[in-house]
Amino acid sequence: MSGGPQGTGPAILALGEPMVEFNQTRQSEPNYLQGYGGDTSNAIIACARQGAPSGYITRLGNDEFGRMLAALWKAEGVDASGVAIDPAAHTAVYFVTHDIKGHVFSYLREGSAASRIAPGDIPEHLIRGARYLHVSGISQAISVSACEAAFHAMKVARAAGVKVSYDTNLRLKLWPLERAREVMRRAIAMSDYLLPSLEDMQAIAGLEDPDAILDWCFAQGASNVVLKLGKQGCIAATPELRTPIAGHSVKAVDATGAGDCFDGAFLARLHFGDDMVSAARYANAAAALTTTGFGAVAPLPRREAVQAFLETQ
Repeated sequence: MSGGPQGTGPAILALGEPMVEFNQTRQSEPNYLQGYGGDTSNAIIACARQGAPSGYITRLGNDEFGRMLAALWKAEGVDASGVAIDPAAHTAVYFVTHDIKGHVFSYLREGSAASRIAPGDIPEHLIRGARYLHVSGISQAISVSACEAAFHAMKVARAAGVKVSYDTNLRLKLWPLERAREVMRRAIAMSDYLLPSLEDMQAIAGLEDPDAILDWCFAQGASNVVLKLGKQGCIAATPELRTPIAGHSVKAVDATGAGDCFDGAFLARLHFGDDMVSAARYANAAAALTTTGFGAVAPLPRREAVQAFLETQ
C-alpha cells in the first residue's frame, strides 16, 4: 500500500483556494444563485462523494463566506483540520454573469486568505499521514507564496512516500504563460499522476497532437499521465503503454467542474485499489455525469450514481 502511515488523518488531501460563487440567474435582472467553486475544493468533494476519506488544506477569512465553506465541507464529510483562519484577509468570491457571448467570470480573489498561504502554514503531519496529495496550477498561480507553499507540500509528500496528483488547470488571467510553463514543468516532474486537459497541454507544451503531448510530459519527468479530452474521453498513459478511454454520450448542459470531478473520482478509485486505467475509466464516467447539471458542486455524482451509469454503458 502506497503512502505514509495510515489512520493519522484523511487518506486523500487537496490543497488550494476555495471560493463562494454567485451565478446570475437572469440576464436582465441582478439575481444571483449562491454556490461554491475552487478547483481543488470541487475535486476533494467529488472524492468524498465516492466514499473516500478526504481532507482539504487552505486558509479562510474570518467572514461569513469562510463559514459557508466550512459548513459545506462538514456536510460533505471533508476533513477540515488542515484549514486555518486568517483574520486579516477575506475569503475569495466570484460572480458569473451572462451575455450574448456566454459566461463572464469576475473574481474577487486578490489578497484572499488562501492566496496568503506560505510554506510554514502547510500542516506537514497531515500530508505525511495521507496516501495522496492533490495540487493544481491554480493553487500555484494565485500568489508567489501560494506557489512555494504548494511546492513545499509536494516535497513533504514525496519525502513521505505519499503520491502526488497534479492538474495543470491553466488560467492565463492569473499569470503569464511563460511563468506558468516554468512552474508547471517543475510540478510535472514532481507528480506521480499528472491529470491535465488537452487544451491546457496544447498551450503549455506548444503541441497539438495528444501522442506528442504525452511524449513531452514523460520527457519532463511525469510518471503516469491521464490526458483529459473532454467529451472525447481520455488517454491513460505510462511511458510504456497508452490506453484510450472513450467518452460518454450524455445530455450535457454545463461542463463547469467536470475536470475537477474527474480528479477527485480518479483518486478515490486509486485509494480503493483500482489500477490507473480502471480509475480513469470510472472518473471519465463521473465527469460525464457532472455535465448533466448546473454548477461546480451540486451535480458532482455519488458512487452509486456512477456505478449505475457504468452498468448501462
